[in-house]
Amino acid sequence: MIASNTNDLSNKFALDTNSLSALKKDAKAGTPAALKETATQFEAMFINMMMKSMRDATPQDEDGFGNSQQTKTFTTMLDQQTSQNLAKRGMGLADVLVRQLSSQQMGQQALAIGAEGNGAGGAAAAADPFGNAAAMLKSAAAAGAQTPVSASDQVAKLPATTESGRIQAPHVRAFQEKLHNHALEAEKTTGVPAKFMLGQAALETGWGKRMIKNADGSNSHNLFGIKAGPGWKGKVAESVTTEYVNGRPQTRVEKFRAYDSPAESFKDYANMLARNPRYEKVINSGGDAAAFAHGLQRAGYATDPNYAAKLTRVIKNSLA
Repeated sequence: MIASNTNDLSNKFALDTNSLSALKKDAKAGTPAALKETATQFEAMFINMMMKSMRDATPQDEDGFGNSQQTKTFTTMLDQQTSQNLAKRGMGLADVLVRQLSSQQMGQQALAIGAEGNGAGGAAAAADPFGNAAAMLKSAAAAGAQTPVSASDQVAKLPATTESGRIQAPHVRAFQEKLHNHALEAEKTTGVPAKFMLGQAALETGWGKRMIKNADGSNSHNLFGIKAGPGWKGKVAESVTTEYVNGRPQTRVEKFRAYDSPAESFKDYANMLARNPRYEKVINSGGDAAAFAHGLQRAGYATDPNYAAKLTRVIKNSLA
């Protein structure tokens, strides 16, 4: 048995540039072992992109604990190494790529790109050196009967690509798909893109994980954090919330509107935007995410001084 000179990067540190250079050198030979190893590194890069997207999809307090630059750097390095370890076990994507690239005689080109791009992970992903990771992997699934069923199933479930080029996290895609039709109906009423309203619902509820509850523990379906003022005649739910007074956060118990379904929540939100003169500039944001977000903040929708920045980030970085 002839030993391969290909470096097994799965046992090495993700930022080991010497090992990556060695892999690139071996890859030029176009051997099956080099192709397999580079496909594994592509898989590691893809996993890292997904992990980064998941972290970006979670709104964070800019001044919160553990949000320093040093912590972010350490978290990035940890994610890169975790991706490397997961790729060693394999999700099936590397096998699909090997099969597809070999059948199309694209090994040389893919190997050179793959070894070049893995590097520090985040920067290479942002530049998208593979053209479109999701599209490439989906094309691999199209190999047909030769593609293993388990790997094909995984590829078919790959997240979409967001406006900023990031891979959409699975829980974000599930949230978007669940509420998409309701958002489209609200778009007809307001003219505001459905994605913008989905982004606000995501920010207000933590992607549906922090829904306001009724007194009996049932879901209030209040997706937009709309309070129950004196003019509200519907059901009411009370919840602890954070309000900013003169830039300082204060914890309060407030009354919020309660609905029987997500559809009712979207309908009430759309009517509020369309009928309240305060939100005229929001309605006329011209399909610009930042203009929409800043328009809401200027209209007094939220007291959080970072609300517009957080909402813009969610819409651009998380939603497809």
